[in-house]
Amino acid sequence: MFKHSDYVPKTRHERWIEARLPIIRFSHETAVSYPVPRNLNYFWTFGGILTFMLAAQIVTGIVLAMHYVPNSDLAFQSIERIMRDVNYGWLIRYLHANGASMFFIAVYVHIFRGLYYGSYKAPREIIWILGITNLLIMMATAFLGYVLPWGQMSFWGATVITNLFSAIPLVGETIVQYLWGGYSVGNATLNRFFSLHYLLPFMLVGTVTLHVWALHHVGQNNPTGVEITDFRKDTVPFTPHATLKDLFSIITFIIFFAYWVFYMPNYLGHADNYIPANPAVTPAHIVPEWYFLPFYAILRAIPDKLGGVIAMVLAIVIVVFLPWIDTSKVRSMSYRPIARPLLRMFIAAFIGLGYLGSMPAEGGYVIAARILTMLYFGYFVALPIVGLFETPLPLPLSIKESVLARHKTPDLLVGRPAMRKQKTASG
Repeated sequence: MFKHSDYVPKTRHERWIEARLPIIRFSHETAVSYPVPRNLNYFWTFGGILTFMLAAQIVTGIVLAMHYVPNSDLAFQSIERIMRDVNYGWLIRYLHANGASMFFIAVYVHIFRGLYYGSYKAPREIIWILGITNLLIMMATAFLGYVLPWGQMSFWGATVITNLFSAIPLVGETIVQYLWGGYSVGNATLNRFFSLHYLLPFMLVGTVTLHVWALHHVGQNNPTGVEITDFRKDTVPFTPHATLKDLFSIITFIIFFAYWVFYMPNYLGHADNYIPANPAVTPAHIVPEWYFLPFYAILRAIPDKLGGVIAMVLAIVIVVFLPWIDTSKVRSMSYRPIARPLLRMFIAAFIGLGYLGSMPAEGGYVIAARILTMLYFGYFVALPIVGLFETPLPLPLSIKESVLARHKTPDLLVGRPAMRKQKTASG
């Protein structure tokens, strides 16, 4: 557990507040004096980017909810009215719609960083579980939000995805009817989805708070995977070191975000969603948003409906169990010569499945999707086996040493070979 800050109230007002609600001390411990490993790279700034994106999505979503009409006859027209008649409504809508894609870009980078550097390993299992829980809530929220414009892709996407629950034996049809609020996707469905879409982001705030709380309790991982041994040498205060790095990354990400909003606001969407929902006309090719495509490809790769649903759900849920699937004692893939290319194969399979999910479910696309699905799940089969016999590269003895080695400090030449040999022998 990390040490507390040495914050001391300096004024009479601060002492009065501290005696009744130590919020200033809590803020100081969380965002000022909190010790972070001195070797963190820019991949660790995506937590701050995600916090910013969550706040942006909530603010823009609340404003849009003020003008949106959750009625199957008026929803599409209310979106057009927001775009044309509400002051800066077009900007708020594009920020919210593209913000969902930016949110998923950041969360996928955040997850893959955790996979590469072993951030799921003990004692950070709860942090990892909460992180995947956040992903599931994000996915549910994004799906519900995609239905709200009530265009062709919204309507038929809702129809296809909710129908997947009918594959569950005995209770599937009942679940679908409860989701629809009737016997087909309609006005009741839209009202339910709007209510849940408004509620879930605030649930996400709660789980993110737990995620950060757990992180601050056990401390952050770092690129070497070596635990902190000396706070004075291995860590730096969160402010200004991590704060400035986070601020720079957030500004850079905002510029990237703004490019999509102002130059290609509809590129990540689907043209059919600018056509009002019509239950009598089925689109030629029904696809979800791009961030669901890898899992959609897995769903379609399995010829059986129930089997496809199970595989799609398992593709997400299995990630939760990585702390116990990975048997290696070494965290960072930087020191794992066999597991590292396996992870690269896994990431390539994920990206490939994303592409195949946007293609028609026919011919060679289905065959390729099945091959990549096997590679995707093969990673979780191979990882525990590799961890048993893999010989990792020598680890640095401390975080400070890894920083000095990166800058090629001559001090490391003294006594280093014997220490490294002893470290390797002790495991």
